[in-house]
Amino acid sequence: MASEAAEEANVPAAAAAEAPTTGTEKQPHKLERKWTFWFDNQSKPKQGAAWGSSLRKVYTFDTVEEFWCLYDQIFKPSKLPGNADFHLFKAGIEPKWEDPECANGGKWSVTSNRKANLENMWLESVGVLNPYL
Repeated sequence: MASEAAEEANVPAAAAAEAPTTGTEKQPHKLERKWTFWFDNQSKPKQGAAWGSSLRKVYTFDTVEEFWCLYDQIFKPSKLPGNADFHLFKAGIEPKWEDPECANGGKWSVTSNRKANLENMWLESVGVLNPYL
């Protein structure tokens, strides 16, 4: 399922695959809640397509280790095509105003003309949401 979602979102399958475990590994560090990465590529919108039709769930995780594995494997913000968005939401909440959890909410949006800073800006923004990462 995760690799199918990654394939749909054009994300490397390695980012969606779970790492094999061995008996010598330590217990994973559980997060307080599950989080989901979403990808929306509006760089080539289909004529007449509804907003959100290109939105794809990439992966849901609930451990620090899964986050870092995904962070290391998923393409970086500076590599995104123009008009593409990468989202991180609590699991079960879609990045749409129509989701009841988002109806009165807002968003953080970062624009930078220095691509070299985007990875750090993304990581720091994610870290604010969950300081355990």
